[in-house]
Amino acid sequence: MDGNGRWAKKRFLPRVAGHKAGVEAVRKTVRAAQELGLECVTLYAFSSENWKRPEQEISDLTGLMKHFIRADLEEFHANNVRLRIIGDYTAFEREAVELIDRALERTSGNTACTLVIALNYGSQDELARAAAKAAAKGAITPQTIEAELDTAGLPPLDLLIRTSGEVRLSNFLLWQAAYAELYFTDLLWPDFDKKALEAALESFAARERRYGGL
Repeated sequence: MDGNGRWAKKRFLPRVAGHKAGVEAVRKTVRAAQELGLECVTLYAFSSENWKRPEQEISDLTGLMKHFIRADLEEFHANNVRLRIIGDYTAFEREAVELIDRALERTSGNTACTLVIALNYGSQDELARAAAKAAAKGAITPQTIEAELDTAGLPPLDLLIRTSGEVRLSNFLLWQAAYAELYFTDLLWPDFDKKALEAALESFAARERRYGGL
């Protein structure tokens, strides 16, 4: 979900305004995903590298995350959406961790759609942890590694979308993206909406997926 800062800069606004607009884009996209019948949506909200950002920006992002949970949790629950976190969210401040814990518990039994939020997540770290756990159990194979990933139990990744014109994976779902279709758009994340999601899905539907075969 790239482009919040550039979206704000283009409008001569502070970066936090871009992040606020980005949260609204999250709402629109999650609602659109439900309407379109998507089984699972994963959003890269905060990477393990984002701790390098200025302290004030980290504080702003954490505050927006807490506001999002408080404001939207009951809507997600009413719509039968299950929340899941990948990454180590316990690195955040205590209040945020407690809110996340309550949200996970509140939605744990929901079945219509799974909303996965990547928080303090980095795919290389995920892979290293998974390989270490697999080795401790006596076998390192694709199957044993996959069983130890943060995404274990989730559906296979079909489509990976990146906004704002960036054309790289940036340490996101590296293992899971092995056979995913990649879709890049110049839209800045705050401008992403149902129409943009539909365009990505139309592109995906037109592709032939062979998984290395003929």
